[in-house]
Amino acid sequence: MLACPECRACAVPPNPPPTRSPWRYLRDRDVQHAALVTALALLLSAGLVWLGYLVHVYRIAARSPLAPPRRMVTLVFGRRLERDAPEHDYRQRLRRALALAEQQHTDHLLLLGGRSGSQCSEAAAGQAWLRQHGLAATVRLELEQDSVDSLENLRHARRLLLAEAGATGLPPVALVTSRYHLARCLLLARRLGFDGVPVAAEPTLPWRRRYLGLLLLEASYLMWIDLGLRWARLVGHRRMAARIS
Repeated sequence: MLACPECRACAVPPNPPPTRSPWRYLRDRDVQHAALVTALALLLSAGLVWLGYLVHVYRIAARSPLAPPRRMVTLVFGRRLERDAPEHDYRQRLRRALALAEQQHTDHLLLLGGRSGSQCSEAAAGQAWLRQHGLAATVRLELEQDSVDSLENLRHARRLLLAEAGATGLPPVALVTSRYHLARCLLLARRLGFDGVPVAAEPTLPWRRRYLGLLLLEASYLMWIDLGLRWARLVGHRRMAARIS
């Protein structure tokens, strides 16, 4: 496993910003409002609404391709590090990104992820892993190191890409992440204006107890986000809708 002692290989700032937790969202009144709406929908439907989201998450997880239909900018979602190095799921995402570069499906990788309890950022640890595993120097490798969750990943990626693209707008992107995570990333990307294509990290959908638990959890996250947005549009709650924009 690739370590990242003192982050020298990761090129993070010498005084990085303090680690922030994504759980801070639970203190947000609009997030709590969305949670209440979701709980009522779950109760009134006797769980059928959640089951529908689970089916959707499973379909995206099972059917997503291993490569985009054409060459695209590739966004690689990070994950919490272990001893300042990519853990199992993150390594699979990096392997897929490396394969896409080697197969010439992309010549621009944007690694997403700030510090989530480690000295090194997720993006910087991913950069070190890719360099160690032979990523060609001709592939443009860019880091986004300010985010701690998927929504911030995409917001900051949008800012970076728009700054480069100017009037031409956002380029099409390949969203590389674990199969269980694809449905949520796709929803958020489309909400933020991306023309995004899901690309699965794993060759096939794993059938393990841990993975099943992650699919169940993702269905809950997706329901919470989607129903909250739908409710905000229905009642004209602009501030709540703007949470994901």
